[in-house]
Amino acid sequence: PAGVFSADVLVEPAEKDLYAAMDRVGALARGHFERGDYERALSELAALRSAVDGFFDTVMVNAEDLALRNNRLWLLKDLHTDMNRVADLSKLAA
Repeated sequence: PAGVFSADVLVEPAEKDLYAAMDRVGALARGHFERGDYERALSELAALRSAVDGFFDTVMVNAEDLALRNNRLWLLKDLHTDMNRVADLSKLAA
C-alpha cells in the first residue's frame, strides 16, 4: 500500500477497535518475544481474534477511497508483521 498508516484516517468502529487492540497487545507481545517467551507472545496475539473477526465481518478493506483503502491495508500489514514475528503462520496451512 502507498503512504503510511494513520490512526486519524480510521472511520469504522471495528477498524478503530482493531487498532486499539493491536496497540494494547502489540507492545506486550513484542516484550515477550524479545525475552524469548514465544508461547506467551503468541498467546497475547491470540487475544486479537475477536477484533480481527469484527474487522473482517464489517469493514470493506478495498474501499473506493484510495486513502482509506491504503490505510486499512497498512493496518493489516502491521498485524501480519506482529503475528509473523512470533511464527510464520503461512506454514500452518500446509
